[in-house]
Amino acid sequence: MIGSSPGMVEIYKTVSRVAPTDATVVIEGETGTGKELVARMIHRFSKRARSRSCRWIARPFRRADRERVVRRDERRFTGADRDRIGVFEAAHKGTVFLDEIGDIDLGFQVKLLRFLQEREIRPVGSSREKKVDVRVVVATNRNLQMMVDDGAFREDLWFRLNVVRLMLPPLRERRSDVPLLAHYFLNKYDERYHRGAKLTESGLKALKDFTWPGNVRQLQHLMERLAILAPNDRIDGEAVEDAIAAMTPAAAAGETLAETESDQIRRVLAATGGNKSRAAGILGIERKTLYRKLERMKL
Repeated sequence: MIGSSPGMVEIYKTVSRVAPTDATVVIEGETGTGKELVARMIHRFSKRARSRSCRWIARPFRRADRERVVRRDERRFTGADRDRIGVFEAAHKGTVFLDEIGDIDLGFQVKLLRFLQEREIRPVGSSREKKVDVRVVVATNRNLQMMVDDGAFREDLWFRLNVVRLMLPPLRERRSDVPLLAHYFLNKYDERYHRGAKLTESGLKALKDFTWPGNVRQLQHLMERLAILAPNDRIDGEAVEDAIAAMTPAAAAGETLAETESDQIRRVLAATGGNKSRAAGILGIERKTLYRKLERMKL
């Protein structure tokens, strides 16, 4: 975790108090604010981090609004899967991190509530319940209290989860952390790609003036792009503004990238070792858009 703004200092204080306990923690915040990093920090400074099994941080819920995904994750959660052990059983004596908790359906919410109350699972083929000792940390980018009010999230499950609640501030509310984060990411990608890019005062001002709808994750991707494509390894205000413009939704649709960016595409692909998914993220376009451009470039 990087940041010394008042909001982040409060996060550190709360984590230092709650981490040594077994309390259930809800981490709320917009996408890209670092919720999983906070979960890992809670686990790292807990008593459960001392044994090997405690290193398990599971993410069984991902876009669970589709019935097929719900059924798959339900098997993983309960252990009722013949091919792999359930995440809760595997994390015995450790920590389970449930990401995007607001996406699970009401039927699965009942099963999760029952587990939190009883701390038991029934492995496949067994007629007996099995006690499991895990600490639960959940994260969401949605307003769970509002979902409770709308009937989309069970109130009793919310009460069971909401023991300690952490709200991560968005990057636009912690602008004093932007220089720390920008320099950290730039050093990281300068080293990775063997570059020597430097951030000027005008470049830093442009970074601080931006609203960062994608938060820290967006800043990270932007600094990676700038480290690779900065003219003469100099990141000034103009370079930052051009990079931000290229990563807007309009550019992501593939409509505003001119053929003159062919050189940039080649440089990014070379820097990423031909990894097209990563290159598309750095360029601020969808992967299918990158494929179309590579086809036109006969690459």
